[in-house]
Amino acid sequence: MRLLGTASLRMLAIGSEQRDFARGDLLFTAGDAADAGFIVQRGAFRIEDGNGAEIVAGPGTLIGELALVVAMPRPSTATALEYSSVVRVSRSLFQRVLESDPVAARRLRDEFANRTSQIASDILMAGAKLSS
Repeated sequence: MRLLGTASLRMLAIGSEQRDFARGDLLFTAGDAADAGFIVQRGAFRIEDGNGAEIVAGPGTLIGELALVVAMPRPSTATALEYSSVVRVSRSLFQRVLESDPVAARRLRDEFANRTSQIASDILMAGAKLSS
């Protein structure tokens, strides 16, 4: 979220909602319709993709960021590992913020493009190592 300016962050903070989770509660499940991203405020969530890959997301981590820009089913399941809280940012709010801050929208677009290029590069390198 560092890509957004102070005014945009303020709009997101005002329009977002906090949610609390007990250990073992699901934040979302693979296949759910994704209409929001979540910023972990406290605690931690295990995110599993169903294929054996998993990460732990702690405070300050944005989870489900693609849902902020595109409607899609959730590709993973997120489970609270302890008492945790998140800030839920809806796609509609996020898009209104970007419409009001074109500079932030360009920075975000560039960041997504960089991440996509890095992922493509990582896949190509992994493929090259597998075929050697």
